[in-house]
Amino acid sequence: MTKKIFSILAFALVTLAVLTSAGEKKPVTVFMIGDSTMANKPTENDNQERGWGQMLSGYFTSDVVIDNHAVNGRSSLSFINEGRWDAVINKVQPGDYVIIQFGHNDEKPKADRHTEPGSTFDDNLRRFCRETMAKGGTPILMNAIVRRNFIPNPVDKDDAFGKTDEKEKTSPVEGDTLVETHILTRADGSKANYLLPPMNVARELNVPFVDMNRITHDYIQQLGPVESKKLFCWIEPNTNLAAVKGRKDNTHLNIHGGRIIAGLAVDAIGEAVPALRPFIRHYDYVVAKDGSGDFFSVQEAFDAVPDFRKVPTTILVQPGEYTEKLVLAESKQNVRLVAKEEGRCVLAYGDCAKTLNNFGEEVGTSGSSSCYIYAPDFTAEGITFSNTAGRVGQAVALFVKGDRAVFRRCRFLGNQDTLYPHGDSNSGTSQSRQYYEDCYIEGTVDFIFGWATCYFNRCTLHMLADGYYTAASTLEGQTGFVFNNCKLTADEGVKSYLGRPWRPYANVVYLNCEMGANVRPEGWHNWGKASNETTARYCEYGNTGAGADTSARVKWVRMLTKAESQLYTVEKVLGGNDNWKPASSDK
Repeated sequence: MTKKIFSILAFALVTLAVLTSAGEKKPVTVFMIGDSTMANKPTENDNQERGWGQMLSGYFTSDVVIDNHAVNGRSSLSFINEGRWDAVINKVQPGDYVIIQFGHNDEKPKADRHTEPGSTFDDNLRRFCRETMAKGGTPILMNAIVRRNFIPNPVDKDDAFGKTDEKEKTSPVEGDTLVETHILTRADGSKANYLLPPMNVARELNVPFVDMNRITHDYIQQLGPVESKKLFCWIEPNTNLAAVKGRKDNTHLNIHGGRIIAGLAVDAIGEAVPALRPFIRHYDYVVAKDGSGDFFSVQEAFDAVPDFRKVPTTILVQPGEYTEKLVLAESKQNVRLVAKEEGRCVLAYGDCAKTLNNFGEEVGTSGSSSCYIYAPDFTAEGITFSNTAGRVGQAVALFVKGDRAVFRRCRFLGNQDTLYPHGDSNSGTSQSRQYYEDCYIEGTVDFIFGWATCYFNRCTLHMLADGYYTAASTLEGQTGFVFNNCKLTADEGVKSYLGRPWRPYANVVYLNCEMGANVRPEGWHNWGKASNETTARYCEYGNTGAGADTSARVKWVRMLTKAESQLYTVEKVLGGNDNWKPASSDK
């Protein structure tokens, strides 16, 4: 094993121990220092420019935090002289990383920026690396990303490959071959190669190196002069408030380009630093309120999903509260919606049944939902679905009609009618199977209600005020709501019924659940209709806790035998004709 490989693996093992230690929950920080091609950009006036570092967080789990200090126009020299490096190194802790990428501005002749390859540029890179390692961190050196330059003889001037001003009437003729701009010819004819110092210093100090110039060169050359424009800030006049006169910029990336280059970078980082590889993720779309994603809103991401796509479309939601009334159309199938940080990605809206539509009509219970899922094969992980209307009557947080819907570690917040597993009451079949695992659902009255067939595995149901946990409207002969290994809790002093039948033949089963003292001794309510007692199919088995005492239960509830309880496994309840298996285990 060479010394360099041993050094990198040692760093990897230290970081892996930090990330996976049972007693250590602090995420590892990846600091970034560099120039405008990496920097975070403002989003006002629909600004399309993004640095690839701005988009990098969308490729890591929450175990890794990106702290981007890159700034427009900075070289390795000016970054140090302005005190920016001191601000970064003072924050670095053992196990952290510092990504270092300069070159675009080091090659410029301005005295406050210019460095020489093989001399001052290398010295600055050594300083970054040594001081990072002295703090117990790992430096990751990169060279500059390529400019989109297909001009055979580019003009060597500041921003020659950047923005076009009003005086420019025509654009230079482009060829088919990408021409490198980071290797300059000095007055004496010698070459100044700004791509080599990061590679040379990395080899000298045995630290990770990523050849971003080669990676981006190969990718953009493959795209060619036409398609590659889609990665950079090429904007037609009068189409964007941030560039009303238009823009032809071959240096700075747009939103799409930032995401693409960040994706290429993160894969290379995973190869150079094995300890980070387990925390790298690729998503089709990223939603972020701060401009670090493809879209600012979840609805934009939903709309961008191709109709009837056969493979899953994954959407990452960065932390924030997204105030939107969402609709996932039936044609947008196979969508997987993932929270970057569980509990911090909130989809919220505040309609209630009495909210008026554009015609002055009440929207009703179904129209009050904050989010509608009509498409089949939808999955949500770590998302919070919320209705913020308050205690104003029916106000749905989530309405689900699509078949084979899965929710893992999600939260559903509201009051009356919080979660609406709708199904389809008009067709004579529920047409919707839904699986909820390790979720939290809260409300007051009937806060889990509807026609669908649902399996709730290890979920917490929390009652906020006196009311009913469920109001099933199951169709005759079908299975309704099954709660397995769930916890039934409530605010102090609250009294709760396990359920009441919204329609005849309502079916609700509680298996092995922990029931708090809030559950009323009688357990169930007939909704004021004695006839419901002959059709409702309410069952219990193996429940524990103060509310599980069945001695005073209503006479029309069924206490299952052990053998009968085995009929309510995930596979048997949700399998259907297609043998659907949404859970990895049936605990």
